[in-house]
Amino acid sequence: MGTAADTGEVEELKLRIARLEKINAALMDRVERSTDIQGGAFSMFETAISLEAMVRDRTGALEEALGRLNDANAELAAAHAAATSARTLLRDAIESLSDGFALFGSDDRMILCNRAFLKIFPYFEDISDAAPEFSQLASHLAQSGAALASRDAPERWLQDRVARHRLAQGAHVQALSDGRWIQINELKTSDGGTVGIYTDITSVKAEDARQRARELAERNLALQATLDTLSEGVCLFDPQRRLQAWNEGMLTILGLGTDAPGNGLDNHAALSEWCILKLGLDRPDALDWREGGAAQVATQCMIGERHFTVRSVPLKNGGMVFTFDDITDRVRFQRSLTETAETLERRVAERTAELVDLNRQLVEAKNEAETANRSKTSFIAAASHDLLQPLNAARLFVSAMDGHDMPAKSHSLVQQASTALDSVEDLLEALFEISRLDAGAIQPEFTDLSLDQILRALRIEFAPLAQAGNLVFDVPETELWVRSDHRLLRRVLQNFVSNAIRYTEEGSVAVELTLEGDHVVVTVRDTGPGIAASDRDEIFEEFRRIGKTQKIPGKGLGLAIVRRVTTMLGHEIGLETAPGEGAAFSIRLPRAEPAALPTEVRPAAVNGSGEAGGLVLVVDNDPAILSGMEALLENWGLDVVAVGDPQDPAALAALQQGPAMLIVDYHLDDEVTGDVAVAQLREKAGSQVPAMVITADRGEETKAQLAGLSLPVLHKPVKPAQLRALLRQLEVI
Repeated sequence: MGTAADTGEVEELKLRIARLEKINAALMDRVERSTDIQGGAFSMFETAISLEAMVRDRTGALEEALGRLNDANAELAAAHAAATSARTLLRDAIESLSDGFALFGSDDRMILCNRAFLKIFPYFEDISDAAPEFSQLASHLAQSGAALASRDAPERWLQDRVARHRLAQGAHVQALSDGRWIQINELKTSDGGTVGIYTDITSVKAEDARQRARELAERNLALQATLDTLSEGVCLFDPQRRLQAWNEGMLTILGLGTDAPGNGLDNHAALSEWCILKLGLDRPDALDWREGGAAQVATQCMIGERHFTVRSVPLKNGGMVFTFDDITDRVRFQRSLTETAETLERRVAERTAELVDLNRQLVEAKNEAETANRSKTSFIAAASHDLLQPLNAARLFVSAMDGHDMPAKSHSLVQQASTALDSVEDLLEALFEISRLDAGAIQPEFTDLSLDQILRALRIEFAPLAQAGNLVFDVPETELWVRSDHRLLRRVLQNFVSNAIRYTEEGSVAVELTLEGDHVVVTVRDTGPGIAASDRDEIFEEFRRIGKTQKIPGKGLGLAIVRRVTTMLGHEIGLETAPGEGAAFSIRLPRAEPAALPTEVRPAAVNGSGEAGGLVLVVDNDPAILSGMEALLENWGLDVVAVGDPQDPAALAALQQGPAMLIVDYHLDDEVTGDVAVAQLREKAGSQVPAMVITADRGEETKAQLAGLSLPVLHKPVKPAQLRALLRQLEVI
């Protein structure tokens, strides 16, 4: 770039000198030919002096320009020499490369190349000095067939090669027809040209081929070794149906010598002929040739007197593999198994017939037992329901008495009667729930509960019985809490205490509490006659009573109920006893964290003379319950109309007065249910009068039905405290 600038500057200086010379000549000519029009010589002298000064100035400038021209020529010569030296060094460097090198300009003409390039491509030597285009070089290769890939489609190869050259995006490998492999790496230069590096990798390819050949040989050896380890005979054919591989198993199975494949059995046709004609293969189709891609076929056949499975597998390359598996021993064993199986089937059929008959007998016995159990359960449920009716009436009467002012002794008797009723009610409720448990209709409700509440109830309930038997009855106070079902746990402890008092003639009955880790053990210990070891399990069976206890009133159901309840609750029970040393029944309960107990509020006594809180219509088909409910509600200051039928005229009259509450039994006469009776009464009243339903039915279906109608439910026997709380909640009292 510097040499070109100097040359331009020299040319400019030469032009300026030429112009100055022309100006000087013109001035001199003018002086010589000019005359003083006025005839004055002095004027001409002044003009000559002025022209001389101008010529001198111009001559100095010309000399300065010539000096600069000489300097520029010197610099130009030095730059040309440096460029020539650099070009020589570049060419020497390129020539020193062992790889071929070629440089193409932006017009894709070859600017230079090295001898290694011409050695790789000797076809280009005659045209390399003519700056050929790359397309000419590629066309020469295509037309001469020097590129192996160009022999089949020269034009297509030429297009692909020129396109790859123009992209110049890296390396690719080109195979030549003389067996050489050339790696070509082409990249673009900054001025749009292309530089190519051409490496002869024939030796690398040859080594790679040798390595592949060694690996293939090793694989063939491994394959042959693998084939020889197989018990089946195996033979492999190529697409031309020539035998390529076999194993010793095939030679042995087909009765061939070790050199048999080399003595004529070297193709598929010869093998088929040998097996069919010489060995007597009964299924010639087992050796049919099939085209590649078909599925494997397994054929059961006979060769001589032996059984074989011949499998044929077409290969993707057009060849096939045949295997011969001798299954003679397997077939004989299978036949033996079949005969044995038939014998066993006969025996199993005979035994099955016996078992079916026995099973039928067991099913009949089971059905009879289930029928008896259902009958018993139904009887207990019905009996419990019928007993709840009079108990409900008794509860109402006792509660009505408790609402009146009375002497302390009478009040104590009423409290004891109330406690006894509680025990009877709980017992009947437990029987009722256990009957439902037998039918799978109940599950225990586990809560954290205060053990002291249960023990206090036991103390109140059984103290009079112990006192009547002159027994010391000790029940401790405690702050322990356990996790269990309140009602069922109380039932278990009631049975323990009741049995202890019943069967102890003298001495004491004590309830003991023991902490064992995360559990509380509640023990009821007595000084009774004790139990023999042989009777320990028998006492937990239904209707079982032992020794002298048979003379004591009772049905022998208590401990049977205990076992069923504790099994359901998952609580462990224990027994320590010996004849003459008393007995100690215990139950092991999970310990729970104490919680705050709700404050128990006793209802204040209400005089009949107090101001009435409203009219309550009571509907129940049991006269005793009607009387007890009427007495209880009147004690609470309510006006009561008690009827046995929702269609009773008294009920219609009460509806006209606008009752504050409807209390209706669920099971009424003529199969009328409480929810239907409430609907009828509300329709006649013309308003949604507040109502509740009282029932002895604890079924989930009944609960869900009444809950869906938003009707509060109280179960018989009715707890007066619950009834009073509900009436207060509904703002009736």
